[in-house]
Amino acid sequence: MNRRAAGHTEWCGRDHRCNLGEHRSEEIVVDLPGHGRAVLVRVRTAAGREHAEVRVRVALAAAELPARRQLVGLLGDLRQAVTAAAIAARPRPRRAAR
Repeated sequence: MNRRAAGHTEWCGRDHRCNLGEHRSEEIVVDLPGHGRAVLVRVRTAAGREHAEVRVRVALAAAELPARRQLVGLLGDLRQAVTAAAIAARPRPRRAAR
């Protein structure tokens, strides 16, 4: 993988998606017709920091109470996913040599 500070990356879309110093990948779409859709884009900022940008659309129940329960569950799942990604990205402490 090419991680040069300047220029396009190996995964960059190399078109109108790149602006204001950002590099953006093509969208990766997971579509479950009638149920939901997720769109993932990899982004490198002008400062060189990389991010995953995720948009999610989920079909909600027609009644208010079940829809609210779905939203609570969705927010909990998203929190867990973001926390797991943040932990995985954190540098591990080095162990002392024996």
